[in-house]
Amino acid sequence: MSTLTQDVRMTPEQREAFERDGYIMLKGVLNPDEVAHYSAAIDRAYDREKAAGNLGIDGSLHKLSAVTNCHELAGLINHPKTFPFVWEMIGWNIHIYHSHFDVHPPIRVQKPPRFEWHQDGGRQNRELETDPRPRVSVKVAYWLSDVSEPGRGNLKVVPGSHLTNWIQGPPNRNMEWPDPEGAIEVTAEPGDAIFFDRRIWHARSNNYSDFTRKVVFLGYLPRWIHIRDEVADLPNQPWWNDLDDVQKQLLGAFGNGDGDHQWGHYPKDVPLYNWLAERDLFNPDNPPLKA
Repeated sequence: MSTLTQDVRMTPEQREAFERDGYIMLKGVLNPDEVAHYSAAIDRAYDREKAAGNLGIDGSLHKLSAVTNCHELAGLINHPKTFPFVWEMIGWNIHIYHSHFDVHPPIRVQKPPRFEWHQDGGRQNRELETDPRPRVSVKVAYWLSDVSEPGRGNLKVVPGSHLTNWIQGPPNRNMEWPDPEGAIEVTAEPGDAIFFDRRIWHARSNNYSDFTRKVVFLGYLPRWIHIRDEVADLPNQPWWNDLDDVQKQLLGAFGNGDGDHQWGHYPKDVPLYNWLAERDLFNPDNPPLKA
């Protein structure tokens, strides 16, 4: 659905806001046709998972490895209106390590309390010892449903909390507990995207509205860190060769077998490096290695 272009750059004001708050809103990055296309693809995937008995007891779906399990989402992985923010923030030697698409129908019965506030990264948050811990990765959330009002399954964040390793929580996650101080629900319309630092403390609001929540999350980090998504069989899929070289890199495609491709020792072997070099788009904060 999309072709990578060079007409979007992170402005100094956006970079300042991202560094300060840990996230920025990108309005209208998907046009109505794109929203309809990706929403319909997720609907088909949802129906397949429903037929297979893989939905939650509330009818919800949290499906990992987004493109592996819904290849029609491939156009989002290097979307021209969001992907420049990724490479400008964490460079060109990157891939998608973790992704998922979520469907949450309206909740008709009050859910029991559960404290779901967290930082992304899993064991990174236990095994990296600095304070604050390093950014490591960034994430893009594409909204395909209307969360322009709170309580529709909105992303909840604490602005600025990406620089905080710990927040106050309950002794038991299944007890009633208030949201952290300063927490907000981020409102968005279909086609909006949220670009955020994996360290920001975040959660999801319960969807007690009449809307079904639909959203796609794609997380990016350096290629020398292992991918969480299931990608091993992707080169055998019939749609794999429809992707461009940058998309294949982002989904974990390997290089020429010399063992160094993921480390970026040879920049000209990295498709995104070449794409940026041809267009003189390098971010001076992330220069290539000296040859």
